[in-house]
Amino acid sequence: MSLAALLGAGTDGAAIWLGGTEPPLLMGAAGCLQTLAAPVAGDVPDLSLWLGSGVAESLADPLSGLFQRDEPFLRDVAVAGVMMCVEGKAVAGNRVVTTRRLSASEAGAVSTVPFQDLFRASTLPVWQRDLEGRLVRVNPAFAAAVGGASPEDVCTKGLELLDQPAREASAAARRKGEPYQARVRVVAGGRRQILDVLEVPGPQGSAGLAVDATAAEALRGEIERTIAAHRRTLDQLATAVAMFGPDERLQFHNSAYERLFELDPTFLDERPTESEILERMRLARRVPEQADFRAWREHLREAYRAIEPVHDWWHLPGGQMLRVVATPNAEGGVTYLFEDLSERISLESRYNSLIRIQGETLDGLAEAVAVFGSDGRLRLYNQAFLALWSLSAQALGERPHIDAVAAMCRPLYGETGTWARIRSVITAIEHRRGEQLRLERADGRVLDGAAQPLPDGGTMVTFRDVTDSVKVERALIERNEALEAADVLKNAFVGHVSYHLRTPLNTLIGYAHMLGETAIGPLNDRQREFLDHVRQSSDTLRALIDDILDLATIDAGAMALDLGEVDVRGTLEGVAEAVRDLLEQVGVALRIEAPADVGHFVADGRRVRQILFNLLSNAIAASPSGSTVVLSAERRPDAVVLKVRDEGTGISPELTDRLFDRFETGPSAGGRGGVGLGLSIVRSFMTLHGGTVTLQPAPSGGTLAACFFPLDAPRRSEAAA
Repeated sequence: MSLAALLGAGTDGAAIWLGGTEPPLLMGAAGCLQTLAAPVAGDVPDLSLWLGSGVAESLADPLSGLFQRDEPFLRDVAVAGVMMCVEGKAVAGNRVVTTRRLSASEAGAVSTVPFQDLFRASTLPVWQRDLEGRLVRVNPAFAAAVGGASPEDVCTKGLELLDQPAREASAAARRKGEPYQARVRVVAGGRRQILDVLEVPGPQGSAGLAVDATAAEALRGEIERTIAAHRRTLDQLATAVAMFGPDERLQFHNSAYERLFELDPTFLDERPTESEILERMRLARRVPEQADFRAWREHLREAYRAIEPVHDWWHLPGGQMLRVVATPNAEGGVTYLFEDLSERISLESRYNSLIRIQGETLDGLAEAVAVFGSDGRLRLYNQAFLALWSLSAQALGERPHIDAVAAMCRPLYGETGTWARIRSVITAIEHRRGEQLRLERADGRVLDGAAQPLPDGGTMVTFRDVTDSVKVERALIERNEALEAADVLKNAFVGHVSYHLRTPLNTLIGYAHMLGETAIGPLNDRQREFLDHVRQSSDTLRALIDDILDLATIDAGAMALDLGEVDVRGTLEGVAEAVRDLLEQVGVALRIEAPADVGHFVADGRRVRQILFNLLSNAIAASPSGSTVVLSAERRPDAVVLKVRDEGTGISPELTDRLFDRFETGPSAGGRGGVGLGLSIVRSFMTLHGGTVTLQPAPSGGTLAACFFPLDAPRRSEAAA
């Protein structure tokens, strides 16, 4: 009994089990367990009558360890609202369970039973240190973080979670009586972690806990990077962005905001309030003109209390039109978006104006116009299109497809393939090419149509009524064909008549010459004069018939050139000899101008002499008596030029080309003009030689005719019709 008294000294109650089979010795408050029998091996005694059922249940595991494995325990529990310290010991095979009432200071220094449970069950590392800073108590989460076998093992070995600098900082705060709070990097559980550490000092040491902030720190970094990326993106936008915090101060703005409102970047970097910014913008006339600016500004502040975005329009004094969206932020504050729509509204206005002008222009066109989209549906048409195809605006109001439009027009155009070709252009996807087409409708109207692809994938279809012009064209064609047939008939008639006139003419000329011979008999002067007139008239008539036959041959395309070497100087002299009698009759002189080295060229010598003869005959006819006609030749690198110049009255520029027409005559001296075939023959012969002939006023008066015979141009054997 003295041993029991010794073991129970200083306690409020004690239960001592001596040996394994004897009932326990009870002392103090444990006396309520008088009926408690000796425990059977492996059993746990029921202490609910002594400590209460709740405390007894919480001590079930420690009691089991005491009676089965001799493991001691120490627990602070609340019994009937009083803090008690329950201790279990095993001494030489005996078990002792004692309770001791805690003092007020001890009760304040220890936790309640729920805190003890929380201490053990917490997933956060929790620890207690003594006044020397040594670990005296840790929870299982702390032991797992530092790799300890158990919390007791951690305290025994002094395994620390915090590094040396963190412990030193914590000790310094503890000495000052201040809590230590910091974010530290540690290696816990075999991986690097970021912990938020809190240590609170107390009378018997300090207690601390660590919260894993690794995920939160990573998330914070990701959020910061995301916000930075968003801000960089916003800074590239053309839309002005400004973010204000709950305190109505500027938190962020992009470059477009500075440019739009012409604000100083230094001023904006000072994070001014929205009111300060609006006041500066008002002074710069970058906000709408307001009769009561203060009331308008207060109205803007309602966006801070709004739930949904607020939309507004700002009409600036400079003519700009801004679309403003104020979006409340979830964390407080407002984000403003300012979109400058001035150019867009101006473009829309001009676009609408152009559309109206386009519609009015199309309606004013005589051509029928219809525009089909890339989907084959009608997008645009004018009144002429409706009138041409007898359609109504109501029928085309639903933007019908090209097939439906073609079906509406079928009563007028019948079953031709024209609209099928138009449809192929409209519905083509690749290799889109325009189509030109002519459509003759059943009502006799003739239309010229076109289907032209447009750059936007659409197709413009136009129709033009060419009925009248087609009728005129067909009439002209028929008339031209009739004239050509008449011209052929005329040439054939002239050639036929001229050919049959030569035979009796040659007989007359022959008899005239025979009558002039002395062998026939003498003639008096009057008879001889009459005979000379007959011979002259016969020669003139023969020359005229020869010209007509030459022209007929040329028109028929049957004249061929007899090409050969032509001596230029000899040709000029031969032609001069041929017109000598004519020169003597009219009293006109002839002068030949040709260099000695003028040489030869390839041509039909007979036709060249005929050309020069006709030109000289015209020049002599146009020259007054006593004047001089000049016949000249010039050799150039690319051509031989033969010229005839007279000293007559000249020709006007408007007659230059007309004189080459048949039966067209120019001015002559003394009424010596011809029938107007000479120059026409000259031009035809020059064309056969691949050359040209010109008429122009001479520098010193009169007319200059020039024939250009190319030296290297191919000669045609036939004249063009």
